[in-house]
Amino acid sequence: MTVNYLAFAIPAFFIFVYIEFKIAKQQKKAEIFKYESTVANFSVGIAERLLNLFIAASFYQLYQWVYTNYAIFNISTKWYVWILLLLATDFVWYWYHRLGHEINFLWAAHIVHHQSEEFNLSAAARITTIQAIFRNVFWCALPLIGFHPNMIITILLAHGAYSFFTHTQLGGKLGWLENIFITPSLHGVHHASDEKYLDKNYGDVFVFWDKLFGTFQKEEEAPKYGLTHPIKSYSFIWQHFHYYLEIAEAYRRADGFKAKWNAVFGSPALMDQNIRPILEERFYQNKTQHEAKPKPKFKIYLNSQLILVVAVLTGTTMFYEYLTLVHKVAISIFILVTLINIGALLEQRKWIYYLECFRLILVFGYIFYTFNLLGFLIFPVVILIALERTCSLRKLYMRHVFEYVKAH
Repeated sequence: MTVNYLAFAIPAFFIFVYIEFKIAKQQKKAEIFKYESTVANFSVGIAERLLNLFIAASFYQLYQWVYTNYAIFNISTKWYVWILLLLATDFVWYWYHRLGHEINFLWAAHIVHHQSEEFNLSAAARITTIQAIFRNVFWCALPLIGFHPNMIITILLAHGAYSFFTHTQLGGKLGWLENIFITPSLHGVHHASDEKYLDKNYGDVFVFWDKLFGTFQKEEEAPKYGLTHPIKSYSFIWQHFHYYLEIAEAYRRADGFKAKWNAVFGSPALMDQNIRPILEERFYQNKTQHEAKPKPKFKIYLNSQLILVVAVLTGTTMFYEYLTLVHKVAISIFILVTLINIGALLEQRKWIYYLECFRLILVFGYIFYTFNLLGFLIFPVVILIALERTCSLRKLYMRHVFEYVKAH
């Protein structure tokens, strides 16, 4: 049995984040991590890795189709072509990235990457599947030019690995290297919400493109990370889709073709900033973030769920080709519901108990289906109802694994 060794990148990611956290504590910089934000970052990354399992192969197939049918040049695979391909890849990235900040419907996918107000390796996980799809449309320029798809995939893996390590504050400035490469300091500028740092440093590996097109900025004052108008939610769903709702609301309000066009294809800088607070109130996402710390039991409970979905995702990635469609869909639903669950726990949503019951019934349903016992699903449902009636299961749940305690 062969396995997908890319699965090992998942635990490796968490190991690197843990190492960064330990070094940050040693350097008295533990404030660059916040528990809730880090968990939210992980959740976004887990969902992207999960959903990409279903579509990643199609990216290669798309490159192969473009290369076979429309390649402009027949570029060789000699060693020096790898250098040319790396430069071309970073050039395409620059324009994909820049347009992702300048066009509303592209920003709706990319904004998730900028939501974290802490800048550390966990923030690198904030990539959505929608963003990955847009990004791969841009990558099609590479096989169109005539680069071989096998080379493209290899370079993209290296390209992505490099950008992961630029999401940290621990390295400081790197001297003369900052005249050539995008360093953590330079990428930190890109993640800043300060006026002077906005829309700067779009490059992923090299600084050439930013200097050439006038978007380069060195780090001067310490950056303030996150969005210029931060969202007030750790909700897994809200973080993914709030800007699409803002575009829809702006489109609804727009009068005339030009205004409606700008709502979708215009600049995010021109978006009406009164829309988000209205939508936050409409969808109950306007909670004030509490100055509190998680109870130990709460953290154990939440962390165990996070560890569980990481383990399930790693195993699913490793043996994905051997799973049936039913197993793939069932695992995906379980992971996504758990991520919604985690976001609701961070937000202290009272309906979380009912989501827990729903998830438990899903698990039993999957087990019973696997063993051809689906007709017996009524029994765990009846048991849950009986426990609620006799033991006030909801109150026990809230008391032991839900509430925060005030910080002292």
